[in-house]
Amino acid sequence: MITDVEKLTPIDSPTAGHCRFCGAPLQNTLVDLGMSPPCNNILKPEQLNDMEPFYPLHVWVCDRCFLVQLQEYVTPDEIFSDYSYFSSFSDSWLRHAQQYVEMASERFALGSESQVVEIASNDGYLLQYFVQQSIPALGVEPAANVAEVAVEKGIPTVVKFFGRQTARELAAEGKQADLIIGNNVLAHVPDVNDLVAGMKILLKPEGHVTMEFPHLLRLMAENQFDTIYHEHFSYFSLFTVEKIFAAHGLTIFDVDELPTHGGSLRIYARHSEYTAEPVTAGVAELRQRELDAGYDRLETYQSFGEQVKATKRKLLDFMIEARDAGKTIVGYGAPGKGNTLLNYCGIRTDLLDYTVDRSPYKQNHYLPGTHIPVYGPEKIAETKPDYVLILPWNLKDEIMEQMAHVRDWGGHFVVPIPEVQVYD
Repeated sequence: MITDVEKLTPIDSPTAGHCRFCGAPLQNTLVDLGMSPPCNNILKPEQLNDMEPFYPLHVWVCDRCFLVQLQEYVTPDEIFSDYSYFSSFSDSWLRHAQQYVEMASERFALGSESQVVEIASNDGYLLQYFVQQSIPALGVEPAANVAEVAVEKGIPTVVKFFGRQTARELAAEGKQADLIIGNNVLAHVPDVNDLVAGMKILLKPEGHVTMEFPHLLRLMAENQFDTIYHEHFSYFSLFTVEKIFAAHGLTIFDVDELPTHGGSLRIYARHSEYTAEPVTAGVAELRQRELDAGYDRLETYQSFGEQVKATKRKLLDFMIEARDAGKTIVGYGAPGKGNTLLNYCGIRTDLLDYTVDRSPYKQNHYLPGTHIPVYGPEKIAETKPDYVLILPWNLKDEIMEQMAHVRDWGGHFVVPIPEVQVYD
């Protein structure tokens, strides 16, 4: 059984200084990464002399439900009105999406009479594969500039935030879902109760929900502190996410552990009253593993901050020593996690000459806070640096394969997380 799940009542709306799920006062720090700008506020050249907003990256853990969370300093409207992240620029992520669609279509017997809804559907990176199978699909995406790309691919997309209100509107239009998908959206929503309650409303009686999100156990065990940024409001263990879903009448009946984003969970949920779908042994096994690791005890969370400080010192030591030796260092990628890392460590163009990114939406712009310039990947072949620091380290294998020519001039790849590692 889930410890104390029945005792926790979700709050109607989150308030400052209190847990966004259960409302308990937030009194315990997981880690404090100082002040940082919103990680996807990529700057145009004419914005370099403008004042940038910086907000705390102070992460709390609730001592009642153990939800790890940031307070809401930046609203979703500010983050997602003109979004710079497009999912389709990662080949490995597209393969992941295609494999998911093949699995889900077979497991849930989806066909031309089914309805699939994806929350935070981005540029259609996943729903395009359902459309190719003639399975009706609908995206719900708050960023209009990103949704436009999905619509151009022939994917119907509603430009809205998802919650109770949007769910009621879609249900009234006959869009109740056989399958609701949410990949890396659960962490992005400050009112997590509104999101999960909305899924309860939109889901057909015998429908299914799958959600993917970075696993807190992996984040802490592997020192992935750079995945903390302002658009990630919450960080989840299975132990806690079960409580949240149960509070809204949804039961998690299966779970997969995935390699994506440094280690993620894919949870499978259904209406609690739909008992024809039994809870698998894997759910109890992972929950027990988390409990054995102490994720229901505050002391488990208290050493993480010192671990993060040690990683910062090691990365700076490496970069300073390399620069003192006359070596050149550039970056690959301009992801949100990279901006957390660079701002927390105080890395600017004195240590990192520039970074590159495949997305044309980021090229010829500058990183927030650090003002490191972003170019296209061809820049690396032009300057032939000694080291390439891979900022989206979760994609290191894909990137090292794409950029194998770096080795032609004796260049090396550097991965900063969980600690500095140099690849020949």
